[in-house]
Formats: sequence, structure tokens, C-alpha cells
Amino acid sequence: MSTLSVVMPVYNEASTVAEVIDVVLAQPAVVELICVNDCSSDGSGEVLDALAVDRPRMRVHHHEVNLGKGAALRTGIAHATGSIVIIQDADLEYLPSEYPRMIRPILENHADVVFGSRFIGSEEHRVLYFWHSVGNTFLTLLSNMFTNLNLTDMETCYKAFRREIIQSITIEEPRFGFEPEITAKVANLGVRIYEVAISYHGRTYDEGKKIGWRDGFSAIRCILKYNLRR
Repeated sequence: MSTLSVVMPVYNEASTVAEVIDVVLAQPAVVELICVNDCSSDGSGEVLDALAVDRPRMRVHHHEVNLGKGAALRTGIAHATGSIVIIQDADLEYLPSEYPRMIRPILENHADVVFGSRFIGSEEHRVLYFWHSVGNTFLTLLSNMFTNLNLTDMETCYKAFRREIIQSITIEEPRFGFEPEITAKVANLGVRIYEVAISYHGRTYDEGKKIGWRDGFSAIRCILKYNLRR
């Protein structure tokens, strides 16, 4: 029987993390939620510890210094025990109610890795930044040129993996470079990759969005680094 582990990196999300956790744990497929507090300074760590007291499926790990999203994912993935692992941000830009859609290709033995795409299908999307969409399109195109995949959304948060696959990969990037790094590495493994349509309720910078233009240049570096290394 397949089981689902959710890995959630948390950095300064005290205002949203409790709501996200309750929504995640309301999903029947979830057997464990692994939260990694990446040395938050806004009380997120204390919120997580308090929530975990009466939520037996929730586990919390703390970084003593801020290491970045990729490092938090590395910690969380190493502790996952479910047969499928999915990444969840500590906000509600992505909806946990769509987990069944994300993991269905794995459950039906069609896929080993599933990307949730914000740019295909008819799901609802918040209208936000034009240049972000241009940047995402460019980075996905550049990544595809090296991996020979036909993804539409390489930078998506929602990625689901068979646990043995994601735990076999050494995650090197400490920050947002996780996305192009992991895409290059799963492509190199030759595993079956599927893509499914998901909705997207993006945040503005005033609402807490953290990724910026410097991360875009870092993504280009990672695309080149992890694909040319092959």
C-alpha cells in the first residue's frame, strides 16, 4: 500500500503555517508531515513545536542557522518514510487538496516522478507578475534544452517522487536552486516523468513571496552546472 510523506520547508511563515498544516493533515493520503524550520526569526519554530504536540503525524526539525530551502528539503527528505514524497511550501499558493491528482500517475504505475504544472490545463491561477512568468518560461525552456524533456513548469514547487528515487539523489543546492538541480538529476536517471495540471494562488511580495531576480540567475547557473556535469 502506498503512503504519502509531505516535506515542508518553513522560513518566517508564522502567519500562514498553522493553516497550511491543518489543510495538509486533512488529506487522507498523508501519513506524515515533516516540517523543517530553517532558523526562522518570526516565531515559526515555536508555532511548529506547539502544533506538533497534538498532531501525531507531524514531525518538526530545526536548523540552528538559516541554510536555505534546498537545505531544508535535504533534511526533510532524508527523514521521509512514506512510499511517495511530495514537496509543500508553508503557504497556500499550492493546494494540498490536489495531492490525489499529483500522485495518481505514480499509484497507477505510469510515473516515478510527477511535476505539477501551473501552465497547462484549465485550473484557476491568480494573475500576478508578467516578468515572473517570462522568467519561468525561459528557465523551463533552458532546462528542457539540456535535459531533453518537454516540461512546461520546471520551477513548480509541487513535485512528487517515489521515495527511493528522491532519497537516492544527493541534493547540493542550499537555496532555490533545488528545482533545476533536481530536474537535471531525475532526467539523468532516465526515470518516468509525468506532468499534471494544478491550480496556483500566488502571493505578492507584500504577502510574503521570497524568490527574487537573483534566484533567476542562480537557476541559470544550476541548469548549466548539473546538466553539463553529466
